[in-house]
Amino acid sequence: MVTTSSRQHRTSPKSVPGLDLVRLQAYLMRHRIVLNPSAAPEKFAAGYGNMNFLLQTEGGPLVLRRPPPGPVPPGANDMAREYRILSSLHPVMPLVPKAALFCDDLSVVGAPFLVMEYRPGLVIGETIPSDTVKSWRAVEQIGTALGRRIIHVLSDLHAVDAEACGLGTLGRPDGFVERTQRGWSKRARLAWDNAPEDLTALLDWLEAHAPETSRAPTLIHNDFKLDNIILDPDTLEPRTLIDWDMGTLGDPLYDLAVLLSYWTEAGDPDAMHQLRQMPTACHGFPTREEAATLYAKASGRRLTDFTYFRVLATLRLAVVFQQLYRRYESGGTDDPDFARFDDLSRGLLSFGLQVARGDFY
Repeated sequence: MVTTSSRQHRTSPKSVPGLDLVRLQAYLMRHRIVLNPSAAPEKFAAGYGNMNFLLQTEGGPLVLRRPPPGPVPPGANDMAREYRILSSLHPVMPLVPKAALFCDDLSVVGAPFLVMEYRPGLVIGETIPSDTVKSWRAVEQIGTALGRRIIHVLSDLHAVDAEACGLGTLGRPDGFVERTQRGWSKRARLAWDNAPEDLTALLDWLEAHAPETSRAPTLIHNDFKLDNIILDPDTLEPRTLIDWDMGTLGDPLYDLAVLLSYWTEAGDPDAMHQLRQMPTACHGFPTREEAATLYAKASGRRLTDFTYFRVLATLRLAVVFQQLYRRYESGGTDDPDFARFDDLSRGLLSFGLQVARGDFY
């Protein structure tokens, strides 16, 4: 969901945490996938969620994807759901990678996993590589191009006919908004022992401003952001859209709001800059409001009740970082970067209230 580094940087192939290579090799051979014995799987460096490994096989490189070690929250890191989405969506939206295999036998690697095609490319997280920026200076501002491309990918996704591609029964679209608000409100109360005043105020605001009407559901990614789009390193055209384990049918404006919850602007409060997720505060990226307007034009949708969705998505992000902090506090990780997430999550609660008041888009 949130990331710290590019997926294209990988650890040494000598270290493969999360895989039992003997059992994996035997299982894959039964499905006519033969690992190259001279090249051990390489773990992609990623964020705090699913684990991804590059497999070298006789038929070419593939990616194995599995949940992180330890307990998995209900509904999260769902490999079966992701495999279904990839299998159904790839034929009608080629930007989605092709799935090759799904395994729910826990004896193989200790968790369900899927195998899918590998598409190399550039992944942009917190920063844009300096050589990429330099190569674009004479053409146009890199952020202008990337901002438009991100929005058009999202709009194209929301235009997919879910029923026609076999995903019409995915999730529970009826009551999606109410259920999403209720779910994140419950997680928020569990994430803090003593609810901060800003959290109480934010939850009260959401209760008072819940939309009275619903729009037609679409396929939504549910964690759509720049580093889930692998780009051509030279042209910056999207090559693939990844991380589908939370995909569902729901309100498309929630998908847009989740994207904009990561979208930092230069004049934002410190908490938004401490997210370190997307480089949108510079390089000529459109503002959040401009990005939303681009989406409205591309999709033909009215942004009714959009402030509500912005606040809900900001609450979601605050809760995620507080959950990560609690994991650090309880000894579940020794990553020192997690120590700052308590302040960050509280800062996001405060920012959510500022969005609710109209101080920020």
